[in-house]
Amino acid sequence: MSVAVKIPKKVQDRLLSGIKRYQPIVRKMVARDISEADTVTVIKDMLNDIFGYDKYVEVTSEQQIRGTFCDLAIKVEGKIQYLCEVKSAGTTLNDNHLRQAVNYGAHQGIEWVILSNAIVWKIYRIKFAQPIEGEEVLCFDFSQITRSADDIAKLFMLCRESINSETLDAFHRQAQIVNRYVIAATLLSDGVIGALRKEFRRLFDGLKVTDADLRVILANEVIKRDALDGDGATAAKGVMKKAEGSLRRKAARAAKSTASTK
Repeated sequence: MSVAVKIPKKVQDRLLSGIKRYQPIVRKMVARDISEADTVTVIKDMLNDIFGYDKYVEVTSEQQIRGTFCDLAIKVEGKIQYLCEVKSAGTTLNDNHLRQAVNYGAHQGIEWVILSNAIVWKIYRIKFAQPIEGEEVLCFDFSQITRSADDIAKLFMLCRESINSETLDAFHRQAQIVNRYVIAATLLSDGVIGALRKEFRRLFDGLKVTDADLRVILANEVIKRDALDGDGATAAKGVMKKAEGSLRRKAARAAKSTASTK
């Protein structure tokens, strides 16, 4: 999924320069089987040279959490923006690593965590619910990143300059809406079902088909079952309900405003 972002030319130049400089480095890291400590060093350099953080002031490995230290913390203007859990370049990131990163963030009340081996970068937003879990918001393979607008936008979301603009938050909000669960729920909504029935009747004169017929076929034969079941589908229904409620309130306010002007 892409999101429209306005990237300052100075930042775009820095990102393009960073791709050119660091891609050959990260591509060699796995073959060299470098250690986790050396991977941390490379990531600190990338955070500085590509993403715009001052590695001497804003990136620290001294952030203590429950008696231990997380690999890196990114602190801007005195506030921790990200905790970063680092694994060696040859390590495949997995759910155990994610749980470790999420636990660090949860105990500090920090919303965003990064899990990376310098090649793959995964950014998660912690959901402070029961159970606490991390929702993947952004993922990219730096060794495969291109100079395309979409790829540059992905990198920009992690940049220091994007913190105040809340670019990553906006991307996350869009991802919560534009996904297969919400699309599946939308396809089964009264508005879409009604439009589909009208289109059938327009195309096929005399055809009698009901909303119920179409809804059953869509749910059972067209839409994948896993898009209609589970937590994702439940969340999608909540998103749809919230949007419908917002539209109703907006319409009520408009009607009230029109009535008061008469």
